[in-house]
Amino acid sequence: MKPGFHLDESLKYKIGITLIPGIGDVLARNLIGHCGSAEAVFQEKKSALEKIRGIGAILSDAVYNHKVLGRAEKEMEFIEKYKITTLYFLDENYPYLLAQCPDSPVLLYYKGNADLNAKRILSIVGTRKASEYGKKICQNLVMELADSGVLIVSGLAYGVDICAHKAALTAGLPTVGVVAHGLDRIYPPLHRSTAEKMVEAGGLLSDFMSKTDPKAENFPRRNRIIAGLADATIVVESRGKGGSLITADIANSYSREVFAIPGRVDDNCSIGCNQLIKYNKAALIESAADVLRIMNWEDQKKKQNTVQQKSLFLNLSPEEEIVMALLKGNSQTGINEQSKMGIDELCYAAKLSMSSVALALLNLELQGVVKALPGKVYMLD
Repeated sequence: MKPGFHLDESLKYKIGITLIPGIGDVLARNLIGHCGSAEAVFQEKKSALEKIRGIGAILSDAVYNHKVLGRAEKEMEFIEKYKITTLYFLDENYPYLLAQCPDSPVLLYYKGNADLNAKRILSIVGTRKASEYGKKICQNLVMELADSGVLIVSGLAYGVDICAHKAALTAGLPTVGVVAHGLDRIYPPLHRSTAEKMVEAGGLLSDFMSKTDPKAENFPRRNRIIAGLADATIVVESRGKGGSLITADIANSYSREVFAIPGRVDDNCSIGCNQLIKYNKAALIESAADVLRIMNWEDQKKKQNTVQQKSLFLNLSPEEEIVMALLKGNSQTGINEQSKMGIDELCYAAKLSMSSVALALLNLELQGVVKALPGKVYMLD
C-alpha cells in the first residue's frame, strides 16, 4: 500500500470478492454471511468453503486460489485519486430501496452528491431512438415534476435517457446516471458535458470497476440498478424489444410501480409501452400529475384540506368514522398522516369484524373519500 493511502484496508477484500470468477452478487452475500466478512472469506479454508450452500468444489477452488487482491489494490488507488465513493451492501448509506432487491450489487462506485436514499425516486427509461414526440413528452413530464423534489434516475444512453437527465438539470432536479462501465470513462462520449454537470447536481453510479468497457452484456446488469434504486419506473417510449422493457420487467419483479406513456398503435416507438399497458405490466399515465397521484406524492396540505372538505358533507356511520380516523392518522392511533393500511391491519386497529370494515371501506370508496390500492391496501383519496 502506498504511503498516504488512507482508505480502509477492508475495502480491498470487498472489491476482491466481486472479482472472483463465478461468484456473483447473490453467492458473494452468501459467502460473506457465512464467514462474517469479505476479509474472512479470503481467509477461510477450502474444505470449509466447499460446504457453503451454492459453492461446492469448483467455486471453492476459485475463491481459494484467487489472484484478485492485487487488482483490488489498483482499484483502490483509482478510487483515492478520483475521490470515488464506495457503497458496500452492509453500509448504512447503501441505497435502501436497492438493498431490498435479491440481486443487488455487493459494491457500488459513486461520484456525485445526490442522496441515493431520497424520499422520492423515479427512473425514466425508453428507446435510444426516441421520436420528437417522445422527447417532448419526456421533457414535459420532468418539468412538471420540478416542484416535487424527485430524484430522476436513468442510464445516460441516447434517446429518452439523456433527454430525462437534461430535463432534470433544467428543472433543477437532482439526476443520477447509472452506467454500464467503470467511472474512468463516459459512454457515449457525446454525453460527457452532461455527465459532468450531473456530478455537480446529481451523480454517476456503477457496479463496474475502472477499465471496464461498456460491453453489451453489461447493460441488462446495469438495468437492475436503475429499477432497484427507484420507487417507480416510467417507460416513455419503447419498441417491441429493448433495455427499457427489461428494466420494466425487473421493476415488476421487485414489486415496484411501473408506468408507461401510451402511443399510436402503428407507431414502432410505442409498441413496447402499449404492450406493457395491454398486459397490465404498467399503469397508463399521461402526465406527471398521474404519477404524483398514484404514488401519493401530491401536496399533502392541499390533499388534507380536500379530504376535510369532503368530510363536511358526509353522513358517516360509526364504523366509517373509525376507518376514516385510522387512515387520517390521528393522535390516538399514532399512525402517520395519509397512511396506507391493509384491511387486516384496519380490522385489528378498529377492533371490528372483517365484514364491518369491508362495508365501511366500500361506502367510503363510493363516496370518493377512500382509494383502494393493490393488495387490499387503502388510503384517503
